[in-house]
Amino acid sequence: MNLLLDTHTLLWWLYDDPKLSGKARTAIGKAEQRIFVSSASAWEITTKVRIGKLPQVGDVAEKLPAYMRRDRFEALPISIEHALAAGALPGPHKDPFDRMLIAQARLEKLRVVTLDPVFKQYAVTVLW
Repeated sequence: MNLLLDTHTLLWWLYDDPKLSGKARTAIGKAEQRIFVSSASAWEITTKVRIGKLPQVGDVAEKLPAYMRRDRFEALPISIEHALAAGALPGPHKDPFDRMLIAQARLEKLRVVTLDPVFKQYAVTVLW
């Protein structure tokens, strides 16, 4: 199954952060594995850098396409179908970035690489 990186997973991979689980690190590092990064993650990173919540990752906000090419990650654009599915998701979870990743994972049949337990509440396959 192809992988979709949650935003924190992407950042932990790029910064070689020890918080990234060994299982996640191994799966992401497999040459034959297709790894997707949602446009929503780029939006989230840039937004959080701008408002001061992630000032330490400004270089990622500026150079994300280059990092993705280097690590052979594929961009996952947000389609109208993704937007409709994210908007229609039930439940109280309000984070628009997570809702988009959930919708994309479900529609594209991707396994989400995340520590966040909210994804399991939406019947998304998770790897951690």
